Amino acid sequence: MPRATQPSTVAAVPAITTNSPVSGTAGTVVTLTGTGFTGATAVTFGGAPSASFTVVSATVITTVAPAGAGTVQITVATPDGTSNGMGFTYTIATPVISSVVSSQGSVEGGNTVTLTGTGFTGATSVSFGTVAAAFIAVSATQATAVVPAAPVGTVNVTITTPGGTSAGIPYTYVAAPVLGSVAPAQGPLAGGNSITLSGTGFTGTTSVRFGANAATSFSVVSATQLTAVVPTGGPGPVAVTVTTPTGTSAQAIPYYYLAAPVISGVAAGSGPAGGGMAVTLTGVNFLQATAVRFGATAATPYTIFSATEIRTVSPPGAAGTAPVTVTTPGGTSNGAAYVYLGAPVVTGLVPNQGPLAGGNTLTLTGAGLTYATSVLFGAVPAGFTVVSDTQLTTTAPAGAAGAVTVRAVTPGGTSVGVSYTRIGTPGI
Repeated sequence: MPRATQPSTVAAVPAITTNSPVSGTAGTVVTLTGTGFTGATAVTFGGAPSASFTVVSATVITTVAPAGAGTVQITVATPDGTSNGMGFTYTIATPVISSVVSSQGSVEGGNTVTLTGTGFTGATSVSFGTVAAAFIAVSATQATAVVPAAPVGTVNVTITTPGGTSAGIPYTYVAAPVLGSVAPAQGPLAGGNSITLSGTGFTGTTSVRFGANAATSFSVVSATQLTAVVPTGGPGPVAVTVTTPTGTSAQAIPYYYLAAPVISGVAAGSGPAGGGMAVTLTGVNFLQATAVRFGATAATPYTIFSATEIRTVSPPGAAGTAPVTVTTPGGTSNGAAYVYLGAPVVTGLVPNQGPLAGGNTLTLTGAGLTYATSVLFGAVPAGFTVVSDTQLTTTAPAGAAGAVTVRAVTPGGTSVGVSYTRIGTPGI
């Protein structure tokens, strides 16, 4: 009996009959129809493997187009073999800009902005309005561009690729800040004082500088006004500038750093407690003096004769030593001693009598005698020597017989007198 023959099984190689769509960009989902798709191990686009694919059935596969260009053949591979190829044409998407950072800048341009979006590959131009900008295409989703100059206003930024020109996204040109004035325009080397800056375009200020030094702090009051705390600096003028995202002010507005005044001499160095004594101060940096004080009391008027001399009149003050100071925008000087004097007091005279011819030495006691300027016998001045604040010696002048009042005189006034009697030689 003849042996029975077993039927042979022939593996079915996959076959693609259609693909939809037949064109698109990387990432496009493509549906393949055909036969023999069960157990598919790969889907390729011109040899490039698909980013992902799904076997829906033996006759349907969905797949995602990988990166590519031109027209390529899509194939499906299974353990039984590789299918025929079906054409897929890569198209170029129109670029899309989603943001521009930053979105504003100076009319002078020159700043760099970053564009983000999609489809930037192959970019051929970036434009601000109708003006082309220098640019660098960084990736398919990012590009940097150097902003060209333009008038104040808003323009649309666009990017062009072989896929077309994007829709515009706004960019605003703003005038750079203008600094008009600084008040006060001078101050001490140590800084720390607050000044007011006036001008335009101060919104968004990022820095205020005094020469090369940044302000210790600043506050934007409005688009036309700033306040700033002055940093330390050297003597002389520096340029104050204001910087915003739109640029730096170009006006050279000076601020002057001034050294503090120094007093080296006071003449006269003493006077009555009632004031009224003419006083000359010598030193340096007296120009622009705003006050002269004896202790806490202001002296008025005062006259600035030069950077090294001021003349004034002492105000009333309590007996004792008071510091004299000069204040300018550069600061307040050292305190130089000025002595307020009460009127001297004379309590005793030894001896209290002498010959008509005078010439004898007397000792005057009391208080406040240090600054004695004269000793009077009646109206006649006599020679004297100050021994201490409570004692001086004097030489009696000649005079008529009888009593005369002796007084001590200082810048603080004239003392109450004590009696001195001249006695004639007795007759024979």
